[in-house]
Parts: sequence; structure tokens; C-alpha cells
Amino acid sequence: MKPVDLILTHGNVLTMNEKLDVIADGAVAIASGCIQEVGLTQYVVSRYAATETISCQGKYILPGLVNAHTHIPMSLLRGLADDLKLDVWLIGYIMPIEREFVDPAFCQLGATLACAEMIRGGITCFGDMYYFESDVAEAVAQTGMRAVLAETILKFPAPDAESYVHSLAYTRDFILRWRSHPRITPAIAPHAPYSTTDEIMALCRDLALEFEVPIFTHLAETPAEVEESQRNFGHSVIRRVAENGLLDAPTVAAHCVAIDEGEMLLMKQKGASVAHNPSANTKISSGIAPIASLLEMGVNVALGTDGPASNNDLDMFEEMRLATFLAKTSTGDPTQLPAWQVLQMATSNGAKALGLGDICGSLEIGKRADLIVIDSRQLHNFPHYTQSNPLAVYSQLVYAVKSSDVLHSLVDGQWLMRDRELLTIDEGQLYQESQEYADRIGEFLSNRETDVLRKLVAISMGMERGETYEVQIKVPIADPWIVEELFDQEDVHILRSVHYRQYDVYFHFEDANAGMVRYREDDRIGANDEVTSVRSRLTYTNPMSERSILGSVILSHSRFYSLADRPLRFYREYFHDAQETELIKERRRWHIQFREVPFFVHVDRVSQPQLDGHFLEIKSRTWSAEDADAKAHMILEMLGVLEIDPANIIPLDYIDFPDVDQPGGLSSSST
Repeated sequence: MKPVDLILTHGNVLTMNEKLDVIADGAVAIASGCIQEVGLTQYVVSRYAATETISCQGKYILPGLVNAHTHIPMSLLRGLADDLKLDVWLIGYIMPIEREFVDPAFCQLGATLACAEMIRGGITCFGDMYYFESDVAEAVAQTGMRAVLAETILKFPAPDAESYVHSLAYTRDFILRWRSHPRITPAIAPHAPYSTTDEIMALCRDLALEFEVPIFTHLAETPAEVEESQRNFGHSVIRRVAENGLLDAPTVAAHCVAIDEGEMLLMKQKGASVAHNPSANTKISSGIAPIASLLEMGVNVALGTDGPASNNDLDMFEEMRLATFLAKTSTGDPTQLPAWQVLQMATSNGAKALGLGDICGSLEIGKRADLIVIDSRQLHNFPHYTQSNPLAVYSQLVYAVKSSDVLHSLVDGQWLMRDRELLTIDEGQLYQESQEYADRIGEFLSNRETDVLRKLVAISMGMERGETYEVQIKVPIADPWIVEELFDQEDVHILRSVHYRQYDVYFHFEDANAGMVRYREDDRIGANDEVTSVRSRLTYTNPMSERSILGSVILSHSRFYSLADRPLRFYREYFHDAQETELIKERRRWHIQFREVPFFVHVDRVSQPQLDGHFLEIKSRTWSAEDADAKAHMILEMLGVLEIDPANIIPLDYIDFPDVDQPGGLSSSST
């Protein structure tokens, strides 16, 4: 008889091969980490002599599950910020925390914690995309799992790189270091089309083709993402990446919630795989991916958990069950995505997506011995109807089995878990170290949540920001063209003029000392009263930021200003303001020099609140007490030219006018 290391006998073997062979009273023989034989127990034990033989009576033997898409270091961020929209969750909370805390130690600990959870849940192989993936690889290698690890590339600074150029250089080194490892496959992950550029995606594709490694990315995760792509680039997300060549490299596209039949055909033609993440998609209400249509089109569809901060677990049994339920519900057809097919997504399809179809994903002679053993004798898994229904075993596994039913887990024929005991990970140490991180992150987040300026700065990455001081006056005028008298003066030169329609929303907070945030949309108005361009900005002012100069001119201090690259809805949800004040006005703006000193002259008509007449505003930025005093005198001189009495100056902003909250006044509403 032929010697082998291990034989698992008397199990119900689900091979997940192309024929979906199921072998009752089956056995698997393993030697040197490789499957030597799969067949009836009587046949296998008659041909092979094992160093160890284990009876799997009353148990399922099947390929280890393949988690095709996740972000494993984010296990340390589990439960950090839930029940939020995707952009608020990602940009408002996760990315700022990552910039503050993510480093090699964070990634190694988070990866190890996630691997422990996955091994316990029957996952033997996974695809990851995150930062410091070389350090993630170190941790994963020690756990004994198999993985494809993709380094994330962004168009803005990441925790492990100042720019995408540095990320690409890091990725090249990462690939060179790990590409020969027997269980670790390095890869590259342009995060998403909305967080990269066409140039970055092309560079990622070229690097992937050069080293023959996969690309991981997020595509068409929400309908809003597709609409934005159509608006900004003239293409849907899938068509954009297909046109710029990203799909020319082997690609695993996570989500694909908002995808049409033409795009499905593109995915099939390019040989791209879809990683379906039902729990994460439903948790953030991004929609239900058309999995039945993708499979019918011939696209390879795998299954993933997404990250443990957006799911919030790494349970593939949960994903299988939910995936088939969603497919049935969304199509109105209970025959869609039957149990055998969703198990295929979680095994052989997943291995194919990760480029490992020749290595794992099914129990076949010559493949690596990546397999799990599941206890079928649990109350929630009784009774069994396998004699009358050959497909019932798949139903049992998908609809009834729990991840806690996994007894044994092997990769390359090596035990990772035996009788529910982890053999490659110190589970006790993980609890203590992960909680220490959580305590530090929780303290940081608590401090930030009570500081409006810190919250604003946290989402301002890549935006211009800074402090400004201004001297200014505001005064009612009967004739808006009175300013022409000022412009006719010899020592006044008009540098530029523009016409805006401005929409302001002021965010007020319960703590009066927290300051105030203003969201402003400037619509530039053309000669024919059409909108020619739109820009949005944020301004933060702290309380008691104003004082008077010369008894009437105001010196104001805005501590923060930046471009606003998210919709107003985002800032409302992010700041959780206690009250809002809205202001709408027409503004004609002149940038002038008065005696070679720059000033801005505004003529405003305020429609919300409905204020009578027009208002003249004159202001200039300043940088010292002397400069502020000099400019205050010059503003009063300009009022003198216009024969405006300084006593008429209103030392208030529009939102502070006395008729605020009165009929016809400003609109203040609780949110």
C-alpha cells in the first residue's frame, strides 16, 4: 500500500468538482500537503497506509471556504461606526481613524485576529485588500492560511504612503518579496474608480500584467457611485474601467451592485470575477447585486464577507445563506441560486476568482489539501434526508449549518484547527491586545466627536485650509448702483467682478462654545442669468470670533475654510448638528484696489430671509493689529465717498439679524 500522512474516513465528502460529486462514506488521503485520493472509504483504505487515520463518521468533508473579498486588519475597527451611509462611514470615520492608527503593528494584530475568526468559521483561503500588506503577509504566513493579499492604491495619501507613486513603489517591492511564497500571493488593489484616477488604474494594470498578479478593486458598489461616474466621466463605472484597460489584467471586482446586462457581458468577455458581499451591501443599504443574472451571463461569481468593520463578521456560512435568500427575493423566484450553487461560489468559484483554481477550491487528486470537516450531528442540522434527495446535503450545509459546527481545518495538509482548538494562533493574547487598541481608538474618537474643528479637519484631507482674519462692514443701501460712485474714484481700480447666487447652511451645535460650520454653494451667474459654474466651501468660526474696530468696523476670525467635495447631506449626517440656519442671497462682487490696497465690495440682496432692499459689504483680509486699524480707516473713507453714515453700519451677520426666526426672517429648523 502507498504511504500517506493522513486519511479522513467515513465522511460525507462534497468534492465541489465540476460534476459536484458527493461521496457518502467517503475518504480523503493526504501526503506532503497534497490530495492523493478521494473516493469511497473502503477503496481508499485498501490502497493507502496512513500515519494517522481519523474517522469522520457523521461529518461533512469539503473544501475549505474561500472568502473572495475582505479587509482583515479592519477587525480592529469592528463596531466603530455603524448604521451610517457608506460615504459618512468611510470618509467621516474609518479613513480618519486609519490615518491616525494604522501602522504595521495594527495590521499584523488585526490580520491575526481575523485569521483566527476565519479558521474557526471554515475559511482556509481569502483575498484581502488593505495597507501594509507585507506586514499582513507576515501575520497570515504564521497562521498557516492561504491568501491573495492586495496592496491598496489611492489618489490621496494612505496610512502607508504619501502618494500613489509611493504606494506603487511599495507594491512592487511587496510583490518581489512574496511572489515565491507557497501560500501567499501578492496582488495590487486600486481601491475604486472614485478614489483613484484613470492614470492610477492604468499604472496598476501595467504592474499586474508585468508580474502576472491579480487586481482587486471595488466597482459599482452603489447606484449613487454609478450616477456620479456618469456625470463626471460620461461612462458608468464598469464601462469606464473597461475602457481604460483595468480589466485587461485578472480582476476581482467587489460588489457590482449597480450593473446592467451590457456591463455583465463586458465582465465575461474580460474574464473578470465578481466578489458578492451580501451582508455588507444590505447593511449599508447599497442594494442587491444581480447575482442570478451574472451567473446566467457566465460571469464567475465568488462570495466574500467584506471587511469585519462593515459586516461585522467573517462568517461565510452567514454569507451563503443570505446570498441565496436575496437572490430569491430580488427575482421573485425561489429556484434562483440553489444551495449547491452558492456553496460553489464559496469554494471553487472563489478559488478561480483568486487565480487559485488549480490549487484549491475542490477536493481533487493533485490539489493542495485545503479542507474542513463539519459536524453534521447538531440539533439545528437534524434530521437528514440525503437518501431521498441527493441535493439535501447542500441544503443542510447552506441553510442549517453554523460556522461553529466546523471541527477541523487544514491547509496544505497541516492542521490549523483540530476539534475546535486553534493550533497556530494564541487566541487568548488576541483578546487583550485588540481591546487595548479599541480603548485607544475609542478615546481618540470620543475627544474628536466633542470638538467640531477636529471633526472638520478629519475629513479635509487634500483640501486647502487655514485661518483668516477680516475687517468688514455691512450697511443697508437704497440704490444698489451707488457703488459706481466709488468705482469712479481715481484711486480705485476694479480688478475683477462676478455675480453669484449663494446658498448657505449654518450648522449650530448644542454646545454654544463649539463654534459654527457654514456650508456654502456658490453658483456663478452668467450674462444671460444662467449658472456657469458651481463651487462649494466649508467655513468654521469659533464663538466670540468678532470684535469692533473704531466703534463700527468688525474684525472677524474664521479658523478654517476648505473646499467641500461632498454633498450637503453628507455634512448633515456627519456633524449631527442641533439646528440649521439657511440663507440665500444674490451677490455682486467686485475685487478692487483702493490706494493699491485690496478690498472686496459686495452688493447683496437677501431672499431668505426676505430682507428689504440691498446691503453693501466692504471687507479685506488682514494679518496684524496695525494693518486691521489702517484698513478699518480706509473702509470708513470709502463710506464717506458714498455719503453713507457709519451710524447705519449693522455689526451683525445676516443670520444674526434681529428678525431671525420671525415670519419673513431666517429659516431655522431642527435636524
